[in-house]
Amino acid sequence: MDRLVFLLSSGLARGAVLALFALSLVIVWRSARVVNFAQAAMAITAVYAAFAITAASGSYWLGLLGALAAGALLGALVERGPLRFVRGDDPLSGMIIAIGLVMVLQAGLAMAFGPEHRPMRAPFPERPLMIGEIPVLSPYEVFVLIVAAAVMCALALLFGKTPLGLKLRAAAFAPETSRLLGVRVPRMVTIGWMLSVATAALAALLLVPTELGLNPHAADLLFVDAFAVAVVGGLDSPVGALAAGLIIGILDSLVTGYATAAAAPLAVLVLLTGVLLVRPRGLFAAADRRTG
Repeated sequence: MDRLVFLLSSGLARGAVLALFALSLVIVWRSARVVNFAQAAMAITAVYAAFAITAASGSYWLGLLGALAAGALLGALVERGPLRFVRGDDPLSGMIIAIGLVMVLQAGLAMAFGPEHRPMRAPFPERPLMIGEIPVLSPYEVFVLIVAAAVMCALALLFGKTPLGLKLRAAAFAPETSRLLGVRVPRMVTIGWMLSVATAALAALLLVPTELGLNPHAADLLFVDAFAVAVVGGLDSPVGALAAGLIIGILDSLVTGYATAAAAPLAVLVLLTGVLLVRPRGLFAAADRRTG
């Protein structure tokens, strides 16, 4: 029983990070109708910026702000640069550009910082707290849950309750009509990319201290898991990203704890395949497809 409680709690923390990264994929999909296969490389580039800022200032919090700023800036540069010239009816070109961007960013990081793993210290202890004899979440995992919940609530309020959120959704789903109503659609797409990459950078930054450490490929597996989360939940559904992230995080933790870590990706694949067979658009996809 003690082991089950510990695995459930640790899976909840990892699931929150997966949900946050999956949410970043949902944001860019809803904003630009593309899947950004360079999301992991862009996010880890922003984490390297946080690493440099933290090393120079000694402050984790300045590094965290630097990661958000670097992610937003990188998202704007990529969308305003190479991806701005991709036709909306030619997704293959966007995929090729994204793959090329992954190679450029990861090679650049390896040349600038080296390919080795660099440890990143968490701002709070990683030793699990004890409730009686039962180990539960560590202070750092509690921090991760709080940050992930706060960001998700802030994004929900942005998209659901503010004029900017309404413009972002309108520009994504009805760009021509939005232009006629005075919405600056290219600007909204850029803002969507900025929000997406900043969110992905935050998710990567939260996960790196508890994984192997910082290296140019540190977010690759995170992207794979988060992409599965986004597909299971539905690429158009922020709520689906949250729910599927928690489900897959807990599944990963239970399989790793009771079987082996090598079996965890297989369990996620089985879940993904089952969902795609039953509901190809995801568990939480809207009943009617919205078109832009």
